[in-house]
Amino acid sequence: MHKKFPTLAATLLAASLAFAYPAQAAGGAKSGLLTVQEAPLRAHLAFLSSDLLEGRGTGQRGGDLTVAYLENQAMAAGLKPASGNSYRQAVHIAGVKSLPQESSLRLEANGAPLQAAFGKDWVWAPGDAQAAHSIDAPLVFAGYGITASEEGWNDYKGMDVKGKVLVMMVNDPQPTAEQPDRFGGKALTYYGRWTYKFEEAARQGAAGVLLIHTTPSASYGWSVIQNSWDNVERFQLAQGELGTALQGWMTEDTARALFKAGGQDLDALRAAAERKDFKPVALNAKVGGDMKAAVRKVDQFNVAGIVPGTDAKLKQEVVIYSAHWDHLGMQGTSGDTIFNGAVDNASGSAALLAMAQEAVRHPAKRSQMFLWVAAEEQGLLGSAAYASAPLWPLDKTAAALNLDSLNFAGVTRDIGTAGSERTELGKMAEATAKAMNMRIAEAKPDLAGGYFRSDHFSFAKVGVPAFSIERGRDYLGDQAAAKAKNEAYSKRYHQVSDEYDPSWDLGGMTQQAAFTLNLGQAVANAPKMPQWKAGDAFGKVRAAK
Repeated sequence: MHKKFPTLAATLLAASLAFAYPAQAAGGAKSGLLTVQEAPLRAHLAFLSSDLLEGRGTGQRGGDLTVAYLENQAMAAGLKPASGNSYRQAVHIAGVKSLPQESSLRLEANGAPLQAAFGKDWVWAPGDAQAAHSIDAPLVFAGYGITASEEGWNDYKGMDVKGKVLVMMVNDPQPTAEQPDRFGGKALTYYGRWTYKFEEAARQGAAGVLLIHTTPSASYGWSVIQNSWDNVERFQLAQGELGTALQGWMTEDTARALFKAGGQDLDALRAAAERKDFKPVALNAKVGGDMKAAVRKVDQFNVAGIVPGTDAKLKQEVVIYSAHWDHLGMQGTSGDTIFNGAVDNASGSAALLAMAQEAVRHPAKRSQMFLWVAAEEQGLLGSAAYASAPLWPLDKTAAALNLDSLNFAGVTRDIGTAGSERTELGKMAEATAKAMNMRIAEAKPDLAGGYFRSDHFSFAKVGVPAFSIERGRDYLGDQAAAKAKNEAYSKRYHQVSDEYDPSWDLGGMTQQAAFTLNLGQAVANAPKMPQWKAGDAFGKVRAAK
């Protein structure tokens, strides 16, 4: 909780002054390229991360205030409404909180109950936004739970899993000496993400999924699972393709005890699941009892505005700039209860407003959409809702460029474009960086599957070329000081201490925003829309439409 901007009037005055007296942006872009002004970006950042918006929580008052601010600022910047006469797109969400004390859900192996405490040993919740379920389902070990035709892989072969609860590993099959590049080699593919496991199980008709947690496979400890599932309201889309009745995790120790009690060896089955010839294995175990949860329905909103294109034909196509407006809101009952989310992601939302101001002054041949999405922190829900009911035809959407947690540590010589190499956007990003006297940051293996964890991925899944523009790492100024700032922020990530500091040098933010806007303008003025690289799985989605 910070006190730097104590009144709404003071912050709105700052925002109005920012529009009236724009400052020169940092970054030194060459003539002919657009710049993003620091003053409006700073004013929006200060307000969006202020205590007045209470952490911009999903399903909370602060979220409603944020949407009102964004749509009015979009109007002030000169953007046209993207949803008919409205800047809002409704996102229908269900808030779900497991009620273990009112439930009787239990694990059984070889006819006997297994001692497993909610939170400590396993967690679960309904994946279909229903408050009550009676479950009596056999358990089946389904390996990694993957079906991937391009890899010749099917963990479901030979068994109808309808009505069964599947026990799965997180991550994807590991590379071998004979196949060093299978499933992306060392990098994590989407098949390895827990979200994919739940989605594929639902497509297969399973009654539920229990994921086996290990710190190496998940890339985080069990405490992260506990903090997201135990006594916490979780959110999911309330309509469209819903999940299985049961979704959850168990610790490795719990899984080991369950398999042993059922006469199976967990390590032996995990080893078998590394081979293509693996088939699901029925366990001498089940999950049964009543599962209850508190469920509420709430409408949140994406906010979207348009800069119409200038070309009679190309204006029918669009480039999207996106950022999520939500953070963690207010939590707890004592001390500082506001998760202000200054860097994550008031910075991206503020940048889009400042970028929109410039784009309105300099329209391109294609139309440009500025899209602030809801509920990213709850699992990319706002962007997923947009992708399922787009405000612009997907086959006429040239690209989606996303901003999340911008650079507050200083101007850099490089810029992060991980994921752009999957499409022709990669070469366009290189050209944009060169024109701005920058270079693309050195690529690193995506071990934690970062490409699948930001809002651009909702667009990639439906075939739109998309990636997130990330901060660079080669700072022009004091490298040690910049590194110290970033390391300090890693301790503030998703904490109440992620607060705006008026002393921040926002040169890195304006640079990152300007790069994104100039890349978007290049896409918007290009003769044709960018394409996926041959053979890319998401390119096949677009080709099939």
